[in-house]
Amino acid sequence: MSLLRTLLTKKPTENKPHERMSVYSLLQENKEYVENQLFHSSDLKWRSIRFNQTEGLIVFLESLADLQKIQKEIIQPLEEKSEGNVDEVITSVEITKKSDLNEVPYALIQGNCVLLFEGIVEVFIVDVAAVNTRNISEPVNEGVIRGAHDGFIEHLMTNLYLVRKRVENPNLVVRYYQTGKATKTKLALLYMQDLANPDLVKEVDQRIGSIAMDITISPGFIAELIEDNPFSLFPQILYTERTDRAAAHLMEGRVVIIADGDPSALILPVTFFAFYQSPDDYHSRWIAGSFVRLLRFVSFIIASLIPALYIAVIGFHPEILPENLIFSVKSSIDRVPFPPIVEALIMQITLEVLREAGVRLPSRVGQTIGIVGGLVIGDSVVRAGLISYPMVIVVALTAISSFVAPSNEISTATRILGFPLMILAAMFGLIGITFGMLFILIHLCKLESFGTPYFSPVMPLRMKDMKDTFVRFPIWSLNQRPHDPHPQKYVQERNSRGWEQDDPGKE
Repeated sequence: MSLLRTLLTKKPTENKPHERMSVYSLLQENKEYVENQLFHSSDLKWRSIRFNQTEGLIVFLESLADLQKIQKEIIQPLEEKSEGNVDEVITSVEITKKSDLNEVPYALIQGNCVLLFEGIVEVFIVDVAAVNTRNISEPVNEGVIRGAHDGFIEHLMTNLYLVRKRVENPNLVVRYYQTGKATKTKLALLYMQDLANPDLVKEVDQRIGSIAMDITISPGFIAELIEDNPFSLFPQILYTERTDRAAAHLMEGRVVIIADGDPSALILPVTFFAFYQSPDDYHSRWIAGSFVRLLRFVSFIIASLIPALYIAVIGFHPEILPENLIFSVKSSIDRVPFPPIVEALIMQITLEVLREAGVRLPSRVGQTIGIVGGLVIGDSVVRAGLISYPMVIVVALTAISSFVAPSNEISTATRILGFPLMILAAMFGLIGITFGMLFILIHLCKLESFGTPYFSPVMPLRMKDMKDTFVRFPIWSLNQRPHDPHPQKYVQERNSRGWEQDDPGKE
């Protein structure tokens, strides 16, 4: 692992900041400079204007700017009042002055409009960016039976609006960042000032500030660059497209990162058990929510262990099967020319290919391909004597169980985890599975997410946090926030059944 880390880790090069360049006093020189910096792009537009008896130019990229805003907030006010201060006449909310000409091209590609005047060595940058976004809808990957049906979209300001509407609290802090030298991706860091640990916020701020890449397109880039152990199979940052889920984690003292242009939010720090929690657990009655959550953990064990157990039992320990079942299984596997490990690998890889094909194909065709492909291939390989009936059942049960997890990242990790366990089972039987599971358990206990033990509250053991881990206790009994993010306030008001004590009819 250390050798792999050394080979893949590259010493970052120092990035020199661009040299400051003063604005020319001649309008024509400024125009030529901007055109050269944007390589005379066809969507670069200019409009002449006269204000304070001075010739000026309005420059913008028509593909990014809102033309109606330019007309209403800039051109019309300047034509109505021929004299005065530019920043007072323009009706736009966001207007800034800059004396560095190098900032003009970057302002234009962000959708801003720039005003240049003859003899003035300052430029006026006005925010007139066009907003073209899709409607707010329910996340496809995180559907719920009950609860809110709104999710994040690809517009940062809309996402911040959704969070602010859910958390109407002045303690909610938003910090902006810009990553990617070529893409200039805008990020927003959200946390509760009175809840989030200052050390956690400082650490996240430092890691984001240390990012030096040309391209950071999506939160997936950010997650890989700031997570503690990028070589681990298990995700250490939780992705979500649900606004209610992000708001709930904010109120627990965690930090949320939202990137412009992507509908996913990053939640950190998280534990292994957070990936098996769903908003449905809290929208249902606590007994039903606890039962479903237990099913998810059982599905994790099934998806990762069942193929390996089948291989170990058939190859090394057939005596542990019931006597009536032995003859049924033996009659099926005797016709197969391959050992169980080859059967399992063939079926698991085929299943992954079908799953990937179903995702990439159009939605109307993808479901048909998945169902028909699974039925036809499964039936054909059994009839041809290449795969046994028990193996088809095992792989089907494994596939169904792996999709029970609410998080796609932990679902993928579970399916990948099954391959090394199958190899260990084929080599050493149940002993190999035992050592494999011990290695996984040790890795989970050693792993951290921004200083938080990944396997908390099981290791280190904290009984108070077990109320919302494997099962969910009633809401009114969850009167403490989880300790893994080390919030500033652990106690939260949950004495909502005080009416029982105040009711004079109660004894």
